[in-house]
Amino acid sequence: MAANETLESTPPLRLRAALEPLLGPDGELAVSRTGPRRWWQGPLDVEGLALGSAEAVAVALGALGGDRATSRISLDSSVVAASFGSFEALRVDGAQREGFAPLSGFHRTADGWVRLHANYPHHERALFEAIGESDRDGLVAELSRRAGADVEERVTAHGGLAAVVRKHSEWLDTPSAAALRGVPWIRFERSSSGDAQAFTLREWPRPLHGLRVLDLTRVIAGPSATRLLGALGADVLRVDPPGIPELWDLHVDTGFDKRSAIADLGDRATRERLHTLLAAADIVVLGYRPCALGRYGFDPVSLREAHPRLAVVALEAWGATGPHAGKRGFDSIVQAVTGISHLYGSGVGDDWRPGALPVQALDHATGQGMAAAALALLRARENGQSGIAYVSLARTALELLTAGAPADRPGQLSAVELREAPSPYGALQFVPPPLTIDGRQLEYASAPEEYGASPLRWQSPNGISG
Repeated sequence: MAANETLESTPPLRLRAALEPLLGPDGELAVSRTGPRRWWQGPLDVEGLALGSAEAVAVALGALGGDRATSRISLDSSVVAASFGSFEALRVDGAQREGFAPLSGFHRTADGWVRLHANYPHHERALFEAIGESDRDGLVAELSRRAGADVEERVTAHGGLAAVVRKHSEWLDTPSAAALRGVPWIRFERSSSGDAQAFTLREWPRPLHGLRVLDLTRVIAGPSATRLLGALGADVLRVDPPGIPELWDLHVDTGFDKRSAIADLGDRATRERLHTLLAAADIVVLGYRPCALGRYGFDPVSLREAHPRLAVVALEAWGATGPHAGKRGFDSIVQAVTGISHLYGSGVGDDWRPGALPVQALDHATGQGMAAAALALLRARENGQSGIAYVSLARTALELLTAGAPADRPGQLSAVELREAPSPYGALQFVPPPLTIDGRQLEYASAPEEYGASPLRWQSPNGISG
């Protein structure tokens, strides 16, 4: 099958159905797509997850622009695939970035395997403290002598991240999976926003110009959602804490078309300043655990009560209920817990080891869901409604695990030309956003700025304003 040809095939995962509580049934509304339906292969429909989540964004954006607006938006399988691997494609001064720290990955235990995540220095410290070792070789040796469940429990108790690699059939029978089955991919809690207030789309391809988005997220899922909103024209202000900076390469990957500020929520004056920004904002996107934000009054419910017209979009790792609710989680950790890592394992006997999805698809698909949810909440404001949208990595994993693999013949993706731009971090090469508008590829308008370079202010069309 040619790279630019689309044949009759299995539809993508119909994730757009999660938007129906706010947008209503979309019937047979089609989002045009070119390119193959399947390309990564493997036991799960990762392609359907990628295409289905991007399709949800297209439907939500189209709903803002009226009945025929969705026809202006299309998808190219090659670009969607590239956007899901944006970090892997990123080059800084010609060099590719390392995706994981040396300790992050799969490690043998006395009874199987665990997955560790130690990219952030504070998580690495927690790992060493939990296991009682001071160097990598000693830690790996000690892991091999311990049961996986003991490693998971100890590391988690110390504030680190470790997960036993389980079979998907085991996880699907757990209370955690059962709790997720009872909720949609995007969980909306609707409330009144007061007077009906429509957002008028601006000139395409940046129809969200004038929209204000406060970005309180980190890592990939939340930042990729706000990166897309920024590419569509929104004024996105990302705010990070001073004590735990974002990894610089993740900042570069997800920092296009947004500004970066540093703010200490522990400071009362700073909190008041952020509330002033929120009073003039349209959307706030949250990527921290509720307990981390709740102590400052920045959890989803508190923000909705303080700012009724504000659309609140919140990322969860594991969902709101069940044994894992409120715990830390990353894409790779969720893959291990839910059995995805086991499904992608390879080798025989003692040579078997767990594997991973071809890209960090849980992060990126969840991020697409967050962007779609934000747009749907914005559309609901036209009817005097607002509320909170919750999207979780584990719920995205459940969609993937229960979808099965399509029978489509694998196709060939087109090569996506890397874009180039200067930045404070060096010369960047990167892939574009996943949407095509009016037949032209959506592009980023600005490269990532220096981390923390912006003040806590919104932009006006002519510069910076309060």
